[in-house]
Amino acid sequence: MSDFRWPDTEAGKVSAAKDFILPDLGEGIVECEVVAWRVEEGDEIAEDQPVVEVSTDKAVMEITAPAAGRMVRHYYQLDEIARVHSPLFAYVPQAVDNDHDSEAVAAPAAQVATDAISRETTAVRGNGEACVSSQPAAALTSPDSGRQRIPASPAVRRRVRELGVRLEEIPGSGKDGRVLKEDVLAFQRQQEKDHEQRHERRQDTAPDTVPDAAGSGERIEPLRGVRAVMARRMSEAASTIPHFAYGEEFDVTELLALRERLKGEFEARGERLTLMPLLMKALALAVAEFPLLNCRLNPAADAIHYQSSCNIGMAVDSASGLLVPNVKGVEGLTLREVAAEVERLTRAARDGRVDPADLKGGTITVSNIGVLGGTYAMPIINAPEVAIVALGRVQRLPRFAEDGSVVSRAIMTVTWSGDHRVLDGGTMARFCNRWKGYLEGPVTMLAALR
Repeated sequence: MSDFRWPDTEAGKVSAAKDFILPDLGEGIVECEVVAWRVEEGDEIAEDQPVVEVSTDKAVMEITAPAAGRMVRHYYQLDEIARVHSPLFAYVPQAVDNDHDSEAVAAPAAQVATDAISRETTAVRGNGEACVSSQPAAALTSPDSGRQRIPASPAVRRRVRELGVRLEEIPGSGKDGRVLKEDVLAFQRQQEKDHEQRHERRQDTAPDTVPDAAGSGERIEPLRGVRAVMARRMSEAASTIPHFAYGEEFDVTELLALRERLKGEFEARGERLTLMPLLMKALALAVAEFPLLNCRLNPAADAIHYQSSCNIGMAVDSASGLLVPNVKGVEGLTLREVAAEVERLTRAARDGRVDPADLKGGTITVSNIGVLGGTYAMPIINAPEVAIVALGRVQRLPRFAEDGSVVSRAIMTVTWSGDHRVLDGGTMARFCNRWKGYLEGPVTMLAALR
């Protein structure tokens, strides 16, 4: 953090304030959007108190205060884009704040902004090198400016931005005029209705003309956030990685029976056991025998990096788009620990609040399309990993027993996508057969568990 002197227009004093520099937020993230300030300028802050909520390409996260003191400046307003390694806000630490007149720090924001206009401001580049700009400092909103911030949740504000309208245009039905989700939906329905009516009138008056996009009821939504990242990364993976597919059917009748036997013990502890933890433990055992499935190919595609830990990612269909958090070190976790991690990460992803650390370091990915009713899929590899599997739904299907009789069995389809620069069909088949063996005869996993 860099120090600067905050001007006091009343007492002629200066207060030592500190810039909070926006840190690295995760792998490949260079900017974020400010969606909510939890602390206003002039307010006291406590150490580790949530100060601002930001939205990155991958998740929504809170940034907390590094120390107790007083907030003196927001460098970015709502909906503005903040860059990593640049100042996000300024605050006066408590020890410094106590040595100065409190009125000096709480000087009216409008007056401070006026004094700062002629001052050169120092910005920090991404590489930490300082550069001086002669542009005026960012103006601060004065409490006396008459502009009142309309209360609304970050999710509502995000939805309003996607609609391309201003929050002030939507009547709020909540307390103190708070704009609720229902208000946004009602406003959207009214907009669509108005578009349809204008379209009908245009057709009545000019039947031979083609209606424009605005009158057709078409809604244009910018590609932003998680969906924008997914679009870019999937395009890159599909165009640069030579994919090949491998499919198989698993008889998971015995695996389902094992889950039923264990489910009561988990529920007695207030825990939940799905098939995913069992699938992950078996996958980690198979990966130990076929480490090529758990490697990474470097960007130059001339070296294979074998990973010491099996970090299994799981694709989660969240409201903001596809997120792939991963369970770290599955090979060394108990079944109960894997189940707890699966539950935690699934809940966080669906809420759009995944910790950036949970999104980094994956080595192999599982996409469970079966929960949505799908049977087959050909997933795109989550680079720099070299393999991903799609799980189909479990179906009760007729199969022949050894004596020739027809029996009902629980069948699940799996479809692998592999990076053909590293893997070949033979390696994939042998690996998949090992995984299949563990799942079709789950008792055999006992011999390999550590």
